[in-house]
Amino acid sequence: MMDADSLGRWRHEHDFLGVKHGAHERRTWAVVALTTVMMIAEIGGGAWSGSMALIADGLHMSTHVAALSIAAVAYSFARRHVGNDWFSFGTGKIGELAAFASAVILAMVALLIGYESVMRVIHPVTIAFREAIPIALLGLVVNLVSAVLLHDHDHHGHADHEFEGDHDHDHDHDHEHDHEHHHDHDHHHDHAHHADYNFRAAYFHVLADAVTSLLAISALVAAAYFGLPWLDPVAGFLGTIVITVWAYSLIKSAAAVLLDTVPSRSRAGLIRQRLEIDTDRVTDLHVWRLGPGHLGVLAVIVSEHPRTPDYYKARLAGIEGLSHVSIEVNPYAAAAGDRPRGAAA
Repeated sequence: MMDADSLGRWRHEHDFLGVKHGAHERRTWAVVALTTVMMIAEIGGGAWSGSMALIADGLHMSTHVAALSIAAVAYSFARRHVGNDWFSFGTGKIGELAAFASAVILAMVALLIGYESVMRVIHPVTIAFREAIPIALLGLVVNLVSAVLLHDHDHHGHADHEFEGDHDHDHDHDHEHDHEHHHDHDHHHDHAHHADYNFRAAYFHVLADAVTSLLAISALVAAAYFGLPWLDPVAGFLGTIVITVWAYSLIKSAAAVLLDTVPSRSRAGLIRQRLEIDTDRVTDLHVWRLGPGHLGVLAVIVSEHPRTPDYYKARLAGIEGLSHVSIEVNPYAAAAGDRPRGAAA
């Protein structure tokens, strides 16, 4: 008679959080605190001194505090609910949902900067250089410290071609001996499925603020000492372009994960290659991302000589990142008739 203990090995864990989830959560909350202090100091200082420049910069920083808070809360929520059965495949993709929301906020910030730049061209304003330059310098320092806290080479060092499989290097060499033994050597160096887009979104927010501060400082110095006030709106336009590109990149990456697109075409091809040996044929294959560093696989196999699902799972051994694999096996003779019940695991 089956008991709970004997059934344990067939149960799946659904902890699909990234390996750096805890570290990223702590760093993000630290940046939220740092940015919030800076925001309160600017708004409070502006109200006390009557400086609209300080108040305006503080209000601008509040948008980044909101976006960074979304990222931090997403980390905390995903960690607290990692074992909640209500989430069919765990909470690993909550970060992508937060990243998508942050990217939309980032795009809105870019449009706001562009709008303000247009207004400066149409209606030039007098710039209080003595106040504006120190504010911009202080903002740049805060953003650079935040960027250091949120920098992670593993997650910011790759372009956005990962969903096309451009960064995959899967080399699968099959050597057949006596037509019976197959030896697979999988040398995989794909970093795409490890990317933490929530952390990346937080990083882009502070980096965008740092870029706008740097552009503002350059424009303010040029206007103050060389009489070139038109550089101020030009710097705003440049900031709009840069931030819009980053926002689009992040929206594209996060949306691809949320829509369960194939994370790596070459890896999906490798999985199919490993499963299709002799008369075994894959008739349905789904590969999607469950969280940073975790992939899900669902495959339907039709074979003239069907084996157990565990037999086919063993063929996928060594392929990095396969955290949840389900295999359904159907005999080829039944394929032409009614849909077979098959064997699945």
